Amino acid sequence: MKNSILILFVLTFLSFGNFTKAQKISDGETADVNGMKVSFNITNKESIQVGGKTFDRYKVSASVKNTSDKSYNIRLTSYPQIVMETGIVELDCVNATGAKLTSKKIQLKMKTQLINASYTAYDKSGKMVTNILPVIGSYYFDSGDTINDNAIFIVPQGEKPEVSVRSLR
Repeated sequence: MKNSILILFVLTFLSFGNFTKAQKISDGETADVNGMKVSFNITNKESIQVGGKTFDRYKVSASVKNTSDKSYNIRLTSYPQIVMETGIVELDCVNATGAKLTSKKIQLKMKTQLINASYTAYDKSGKMVTNILPVIGSYYFDSGDTINDNAIFIVPQGEKPEVSVRSLR
């Protein structure tokens, strides 16, 4: 019993450690996160009504540029493989409500490398034809590459998005 409580305490402490590595970023700023330059910009603002209350709706864009000498790669194998962890950095809007199915986070993910695989099959007439199917071969984020993404944050009226950024690699 004591061991399970100790393990739970250690895991909780380690998970909070990830949040302490996050750093605040404001509109128009660029932050250096593990050799990557992360930028955050507000591109549009408007007021909306949600459930009888007024909120501010922000359209935001984020980008990350790999300024380090390190490249990030996930190479896939020949058997079916599901890769879920392709994120490089995550921008978290602390005061976003998530109303109207809007975002609370932006996760900038690695680029995909597509490989054209050819296969033969019979068509409806019974004739053998060769087709090409694009298949994901790997995920990458090389030195000098830039990744961009957009999101919409809804925050309480009169507030600006409070955004923190953290590395996922």
